Formats: sequence, structure tokens, C-alpha cells
Amino acid sequence: MASRLPLTLRAYQLLTAAGMPLVDLLLSRRLKRGKELAERLPERRGQTKVRRPAGPLVWLHGASVGEVLAVVPLIERLRARDITVLVTSGTVTSAGLAERRMPQGVIHQFVPVDTPQFAARFLNHWRPDLALFVESDLWPNLILAASKRDVPLILVNGRISERSFSRWRLAPRTIGALLGRFDLCLAQSAEDAGRLSRLGALRVVTTGNLKLDVPAPPADDDKLKALKGAIGSRPVIAAASTHPGEEAALIDVHRRLKHTFPGLLTVLVPRHPERGQGVAEIARVSGLASAMRSRGELPGNDTEIYIADTLGELGLIYRIAPIVFIGGSLVGHGGQNPIEAAKLGVAILHGPHVWNFSEIYTALDAVGGAEVVTDSSKLTVRVGAWLKDAEARTAVAQTGLRAMDTLGGALDKTVAALDPYLMHFSLDVREDDA
Repeated sequence: MASRLPLTLRAYQLLTAAGMPLVDLLLSRRLKRGKELAERLPERRGQTKVRRPAGPLVWLHGASVGEVLAVVPLIERLRARDITVLVTSGTVTSAGLAERRMPQGVIHQFVPVDTPQFAARFLNHWRPDLALFVESDLWPNLILAASKRDVPLILVNGRISERSFSRWRLAPRTIGALLGRFDLCLAQSAEDAGRLSRLGALRVVTTGNLKLDVPAPPADDDKLKALKGAIGSRPVIAAASTHPGEEAALIDVHRRLKHTFPGLLTVLVPRHPERGQGVAEIARVSGLASAMRSRGELPGNDTEIYIADTLGELGLIYRIAPIVFIGGSLVGHGGQNPIEAAKLGVAILHGPHVWNFSEIYTALDAVGGAEVVTDSSKLTVRVGAWLKDAEARTAVAQTGLRAMDTLGGALDKTVAALDPYLMHFSLDVREDDA
């Protein structure tokens, strides 16, 4: 198999093997930046003190929070069948999410650095019976090593953006050699299925987007009560998962509307919480009083911009703001996920750059469950209109909520597609018992 690999993948294997001495330096730098946990660094080298449980084991890999969150309901289905699930991811935040949201008995490990040695060490220890990769986080050494060990590989909730598709088409043999090792690719949409097929996937089925079947995000009751108490009856708007440039636009919206709507509070949730101080500086330069949630502050009577620079609290923010702008869409990032906001019944606004979630935004916009604005001026007009007309914004929110129900069903389709593989587990257990 290795001899038939394209030159690019053979070179990748050689370079990553030769780069082993640099791994400690890489991990040390990431640790200093808060991107690793010191006590769990061995996992990045494929080492662990956690024993592999007896019986069938499904290994499920997702890059970060969004991918891991999307498969929580799928993991619950697997655990209901008494199947051991090993989840790997690459970020500290996803590890925290796994600890809070995963069903009992699920094992979380950080994905090893993608070298042939670490991949082999990881797979030799865990010996997965089935490997599920989420969306598009494809690590060549892990994929090739798992395939060599005859581990069935399945891509779940698969997606290939138009940008990624264009880039991969420049290296068709490379991506073809990776996708060709997957037994099955379960795509989010017909567009994703077509791209996967054209890039070399051998068997592709469209099952839908698992993120549409994820329950609405939770909120801590005490924190919600405290936040509502601090806000009182003030009008509130929020911007979720914002990127550089968008906070300034929302602050401009606030400045234009604050005299028309006395007491207006704008809540900004930067996509990367470490940018909170910079957002506070933008507010200060604009002459607006701000408070930062990361400092334990609640909005006071004089707070105009409340910066929610914390992780995992969008469920809280969506419950106190009837109007939410979803970030990453006024700038050329591709848009952030609107599903959680829609499921909590808020009126959604977004910019034109939403290719990361194009199918969902198209569906919401088509039925009136969200509206697109192209710049801060149009955002000001729409926010002002919805602040004045509670009935209109409620109608948008309820339409979006109904659209989520219509678009669901990916979980059942995914489980049905996995059933032939999962049934083998039951047969193997029966034979062992016999």
C-alpha cells in the first residue's frame, strides 16, 4: 500500500518522521500560549495512562468544539448500545466540552501529533474497531496507519467547502489517496457529496448536517438569573462569535441607536475570547462604557457594551437577547453557526459571507427565519426596526425555530448508515461469549 502512495504523501511521511525532534519545541510553545494542558502532553505523543476497555471500541475524531458538539447525540446513541467510545480532538476548549457534555463512560484523548511514530503508538494502544472522522479534519498519518491495520474508516457529517475543494483539486492524487481509504463518506449536503466524490471518495451518501440535531445549548440557571437581574427591562441586542472589524460595526450600530432606545445594551461575544480587551478598547475610544464578563463583571446601569469574552456561554447570551447578529459574516470569514441561536428562538441577522454554513443560511433566509444585511448601516436599520416591532422579530424567530425542525433528521440517517458496521460488534460479542 505504502509503495502506491503518491509522492506527496510519501514525502509527508518522511518529513513528519524526520521532524520528531521538533515536536517537543512545538508543544512547549503551545503550552505557553495556553493551547495545551501540561498534564496531558503525553497524549500528543500517542501515550496515555488510560487503559483500553475490553470489547468493541469506536474511535471518533473531531477537530475542535464545533465538530465535537455536533456528534454528541451520535455518541449518546453509541453508548446506548453499550459501545465504548474514544473521542479525540485538538483543542483545550474541546477537551473541556467533552468533560462537561459527553455521556458517562466516554474516553477523551488529545489527538496525537501527526507523525508515523505517534500514530502507530496511538493505534497500537487503542486498537479501534471503527474510526469516525468528523467533517474534514483529515490527518494523513493517522488515516494511513488505521487503513493499514484494516480499521474501517468512515467520514461523518462530511463537508468540503468550495475553497477547500478548489485547493484540493490542485493535488488530486493526494486527496484521492486519503479519501479512497474511507469505506464510507456521509455528507452534510448534496454539494458536499458531489465534491467528495469528485475528489476521490468511493462511496458517498448524503445524510444531512448533524449540527441540526444537536439540542439547544444549556445555560446555568444561577448565572442566567444573575444576568437577567443586572439587565432588568433594558432593550438588548447581541452579536455572537464576532471577528475583527465586526465589533467596531456593532459598536457603531449601538451609537446610532442608543438615543432612540434609552438604556440599550449591546452584548459582544468575540469568537476568540482573548480579544476581549481589544474590544473593550474599541468601546472606550468610541466613548462607550463597557464591562467584561471574563473579569466577573455584570452589566451595570451605565454599561453600554457588555463583552462576553468567555467560553461556552452562548446559551446564556441567546436567552437574554431577542435579536442576535451572527459573526464571521460581515467580514470574509464564511460565517459562524446560526443553529443554536435559531433553536433558542432569537431573531437572527447575518452578513453576506456565510459559505461555511451556506445551506443552513439559505434555508433560513428563504422562509424568513433570518435576514441578511450587507453593512453596518443596513444592520442599524434592521436592528432598529426589530427593537420597535416585537411582533415582527418574534415572527422571524418562530419561523427560524420551525425551520430547524424541518431541516433535522441527520442523526437517524447517520445511525442507519453506521448500522451494518455496528451490527458486527454484536455478532463478535456473541461469538466471544459462545
